Amino acid sequence: MTTALPPDEVRRVTCVGAGVIGGGWVAHFLARGYDVTAWDPAPDAPEKLRRLVDAAWPALTRLGLAEGASPERLTVAPTLEEACAQAQFVQESAPEKLELKRDLLAQLDAATPKDVVIASSTSGYPMTDMQTQAADPQRLLVGHPFNPPYLIPLVEVVGGRSTAQWAVEWASRFYEVAGKSVITMERELPGFIANRLQEALWREALHMVANGEATVKEIDDSITEGPGLRWAFMGPCLTFALAGGEGGMGHMLDHFGPSLKSPWTRLEAPELDSALREAMVAGCEEAADGRSIAELVAERDQGVIDVLRATGRLPGGDAR
Repeated sequence: MTTALPPDEVRRVTCVGAGVIGGGWVAHFLARGYDVTAWDPAPDAPEKLRRLVDAAWPALTRLGLAEGASPERLTVAPTLEEACAQAQFVQESAPEKLELKRDLLAQLDAATPKDVVIASSTSGYPMTDMQTQAADPQRLLVGHPFNPPYLIPLVEVVGGRSTAQWAVEWASRFYEVAGKSVITMERELPGFIANRLQEALWREALHMVANGEATVKEIDDSITEGPGLRWAFMGPCLTFALAGGEGGMGHMLDHFGPSLKSPWTRLEAPELDSALREAMVAGCEEAADGRSIAELVAERDQGVIDVLRATGRLPGGDAR
């Protein structure tokens, strides 16, 4: 039994960790009309966080802000305990180090009021492995976003072995109210769903560069000018089903199934040696064609907004 505040009544969110992901979460929650308290141990975190929010705000304004949304509703707390004292939901976005996550989640559990859900932005660790030191692990779960969290709608929600079902259901509903597109996973899977698919593509790209089979630009163009245009509104499974014509996925599998034995992909990661690293860096610099990181970020943000608008999938809901 829980006495947790209903998800649609949450007004104050705490974000722990103020890097790219944590700061992106801060910007998202501010844009959805929440009061946000943030904490990060880095001495320059407050300045970096406010710069990140300021940089994201034009894109969020174009997306559409919730009533009352403002960067002024951000408070940066001096201690973790103060950040969590009045939290109604906690989003943890610390670096991907298992022992750090375990220790931090235990601290968050001790500092956060009872029955307040605590979610981790981990990109790969199962919550079962992270919740081992917490006194009340039933409210700890994964809420895995995609970068940047203030633009990409997806969040994958999954609990650990000690997570209560009510917490998973509560978090899924809260993220929906907060304007996210939610996948509630039934079981833990290292890397979750989208990262595993993304990682398979990434590893094959590294193989092709390492073997001199394709350039970085050719690889990127093959997606942005090809299947990526479909993936913006239709996933790979349904897309492949359409390749079967009126026979759908069944015909596609019957017709193309034998090609699964063809050497079209290598799922083992290549050795990331200095030569491959240099090739990837040089290739990205060539593909950037003189554009700065800031310019590329602005182009990406506008591109995501345009795709979301074109496909009728702008984030919905707010924190009234």
